[in-house]
Amino acid sequence: MATPGLRDITLLSGSPRRLSPRMVVRGGQGPKHGQQYLKVPGPRAQGLQGSSPRASSQPPGGGSSPNSSVINNYLDASEQVSSEARLSRMHFHDNQRKVDYVLAYHYRKRGVHPGHGSPGHSLAIVSNGETGKDPHAGAPSDIELGPLDGLEDQRKEQREEFEHNLMEAGLELEKDLESKSQGSVFVRIHAPWQVLAREAEFLKIKVPTKKMYEIKSEGSIAKTFNKILQKLSSPLKPRVPEHSNSRMKNLSYPFSREKMYLYNIQDKDTFFDNATRSRIVHEILKRTTCSRANNSMGINSLIANNVYEAAYPLHDGEYDGAGDDMNDRKLLYQEWARYGVFYKFQPIDLIRKYFGEKIGLYFAWLGLYTSFLIPSSIIGVIVFLYGCATIEEDIPSKEMCDQQNAFTMCPLCDKSCDYWNLSSACGTARASHLFDNPATVFFSIFMALWATMFLENWKRLQMRLGYFWDLTGIEEEEEHSRPEYETKVREKMLKESDKSVVQKLGTHSTESEDEDDEDKLTWKDRFPGYLMNFASILFMIALTFSIVFGVIVYRITTAAALSLNKATRSNVRVTVTATAVIINLVVILILDEIYGAVAKWLTKIEVPKTEQTFEERLILKAFLLKFVNAYSPIFYVAFFKGRFVGRPGSYVYVFDGYRMEECAPGGCLMELCIQLSIIMLGKQLIQNNIFEIGVPKLKKLFRKLKDETEPGETDSTHSKHPEQWDLDYSLEPYTGLTPEYMEMIIQFGFVTLFVASFPLAPVFALLNNVIEVRLDAKKFVTELRRPDAVRTKDIGIWFDILSGIGKFSVIINAFVIAVTSDFIPRLVYQYAYSHNGTLHGFVNHTLSFFNTSQLKEGTQPENSQFDLEVQFCRFKDYREPPWAPNPYEFSKQYWSVLSARLAFVIIFQNLVMFLSVLVDWMIPDIPTDISDQIKREKSLFVDFFLKEEHEKLRLMEEPARRSPGTGRRSRRSPAASPAPSGRSQPGSSMSSGSHQTNV
Repeated sequence: MATPGLRDITLLSGSPRRLSPRMVVRGGQGPKHGQQYLKVPGPRAQGLQGSSPRASSQPPGGGSSPNSSVINNYLDASEQVSSEARLSRMHFHDNQRKVDYVLAYHYRKRGVHPGHGSPGHSLAIVSNGETGKDPHAGAPSDIELGPLDGLEDQRKEQREEFEHNLMEAGLELEKDLESKSQGSVFVRIHAPWQVLAREAEFLKIKVPTKKMYEIKSEGSIAKTFNKILQKLSSPLKPRVPEHSNSRMKNLSYPFSREKMYLYNIQDKDTFFDNATRSRIVHEILKRTTCSRANNSMGINSLIANNVYEAAYPLHDGEYDGAGDDMNDRKLLYQEWARYGVFYKFQPIDLIRKYFGEKIGLYFAWLGLYTSFLIPSSIIGVIVFLYGCATIEEDIPSKEMCDQQNAFTMCPLCDKSCDYWNLSSACGTARASHLFDNPATVFFSIFMALWATMFLENWKRLQMRLGYFWDLTGIEEEEEHSRPEYETKVREKMLKESDKSVVQKLGTHSTESEDEDDEDKLTWKDRFPGYLMNFASILFMIALTFSIVFGVIVYRITTAAALSLNKATRSNVRVTVTATAVIINLVVILILDEIYGAVAKWLTKIEVPKTEQTFEERLILKAFLLKFVNAYSPIFYVAFFKGRFVGRPGSYVYVFDGYRMEECAPGGCLMELCIQLSIIMLGKQLIQNNIFEIGVPKLKKLFRKLKDETEPGETDSTHSKHPEQWDLDYSLEPYTGLTPEYMEMIIQFGFVTLFVASFPLAPVFALLNNVIEVRLDAKKFVTELRRPDAVRTKDIGIWFDILSGIGKFSVIINAFVIAVTSDFIPRLVYQYAYSHNGTLHGFVNHTLSFFNTSQLKEGTQPENSQFDLEVQFCRFKDYREPPWAPNPYEFSKQYWSVLSARLAFVIIFQNLVMFLSVLVDWMIPDIPTDISDQIKREKSLFVDFFLKEEHEKLRLMEEPARRSPGTGRRSRRSPAASPAPSGRSQPGSSMSSGSHQTNV
């Protein structure tokens, strides 16, 4: 029986088939023979019946029905049309309306009678287009749904109300039938022209006008240079349409329905590209309410509450499909997302068109960063080659390798370690010169200026892209509140309402003051979250430091254990260093994943109001934790290792019998270089190959196996020819750009912070990024669902982080050169203590004497291999000799070197900062040609606007002048007015070509 308040949705049996235009039933017609109806509870029957002006029309030949069904298209059950006959998988089954967005959900039901419906891929089409009456309402053959559990029933009602509200907003829907015991259902959404025009005006979307002008380059020299550059770089350019006519640009203006005559609307279906259409639909989805779900804003809350499983726009077809039909996705795959085109420039305009401005800016930034690594890599290789070329001329390493000097060094550990000759560390000293030479100082200054120039050029490129992408002058869009924030506000309001009932008889003097605070969270509400954030971040940083200390203890104990064995005693330092670095690398990779999840959890308990605030706070927390995690072992080696060792006879012990570890005889710079290179290369290789390639493939395989083993009926025809929404649903959901940016920001730190110790860092970063660009491109094109297009003017908080790292790198490199390397001690010796102004005698100058008779009892070497009894041993430090009045106190040379080091840090920092500010001042943020073009564009638009207004008035007045009898025509809208020859009707879909004007 028909139940009042139920909504009738057309049930169409059989597999999906093409809807020909002759099969479309217009308003007032009933369903054809053989069609059935599925009774589904409607959230608001009265509102639904009145949602169409034709809801009350009687179908010819049909009985009266108390309920009107929302009907648009019917499938003819007698006509067998296979899915191969579909013209496009991007449209509704009528092959006319484009699918702009897809909602997916998983359903489960009980008690389905086997005689009702077929297990095939049936289709129900819901729309706010045409309506008709249900002649079979209340018939005994209606399908009866089995009893659903409470939660599933509640979600079903929420979905129905939400979809009804979407139709009231003007969207048209098409959805599958729930014809199986359980499975996934896709709701396809189409935005008609009226909705697109309305929302584009609300969102102030800039669209191209009829006016087109040429962008001329200023100056003949620059023009000639650009032509030569274009010819030389032509083999590197991708073959995409956007790069063919870059000298012409349309004037753009925010869309307005009252000024339709300004725009070149040749086809309303293609005037807004797919990314813009999906963006408009997504805005409607975000603000559509659902009262049954107790939320104020729609789709995000429904997905969070598992009412819907996913919401995504469709890709433009398959990227590797057979045939000559080309779409933007396939073009991106062929010209951008393959490793075979790694040498080509990126098609940034096409990336922006397909994925939106936010992702377009990321790849533009990544491309600029990668190109800027080329000169720094070249300079880094030159610095390394300079070290290789001058290694034979380095006097200190020669003195260390000279066995005639016979510097007898003090034991490296107690009891088991013997005295040793400094010449045995010859290899370490020679290797240290490759990275510790005067050229590294120059390279550090260069890299500090390089970072400044990179950021300045990015600001210029960002402005240039903003001009060509019409981002200049766009307003910040009002963001909707996050579902978690709304939940917290509702909970607060419920508590406040309970308190107000209890305290109703009390004073009401503060009601007006507290009224505004009831619908938002104050700092008092967030204080527990802030406290938890502060404590958790401190705990995580302490955990990182504890792990670093644990690795230090491992190094000390392992070195002591290996020193007991004569077979392993010679390779103690190499073994300990290599294993400790590998342990550090593994710990860093594991903690990276943990800290990412912890940062997300901490940001959630803060309850930020908008998605942008959530993203910014998440980025700050994740960056802080990952920065400390990645760089704390390197900071230890650079600034702390070997600084708190003590001296012979008075060593510092960690535990009983375990001394603090010392630097190698050639200094800690070589070990810092090894640590930096292994962590950087290991992080890049493992994260790229395992996390970014392997893990998504495993997830895809697991999801495929899960779908295959999931119980339920299968549709062989549908599985052989899946629809585009099915293919996209099987892809990984897009989770944001934070992981991609974070990986590059950490790499940027490796390139800039400790570049004085590892000049080859830019080379390895360049090799990684050449692969990273194509890896990210392939992931976005082939492995991820299509992201929502987001308009933004810049890269946001990432630029501030980059700027902070650039400034911090100046200080770090100053201390690396001054404290970690031997650059300053060599300068001090050469100009203050050398007799002939050379470095001869430098090694002897840096070694102090110790009387071996003053070693503590039980720490003397056992079974010494030295023939003669050693009276004095040497150790690296500036201390007074045993025969001085104040033995083993810091000498004058120590204070001289310390003063020189501090002076160098101050001079280096201020010099580089001054040069950075100078470079910043010399390079304007906005390119001169772009600022000129923006000014000219404004004046051009004023002229174009006035001309079109006059033309509009003339067209409206012309029919009235011709004859009084055609006065009725003159009262028509301008869009319907006849146009003179050679000119299109303003606002018509048959607009003429664009005007061209030289600027």
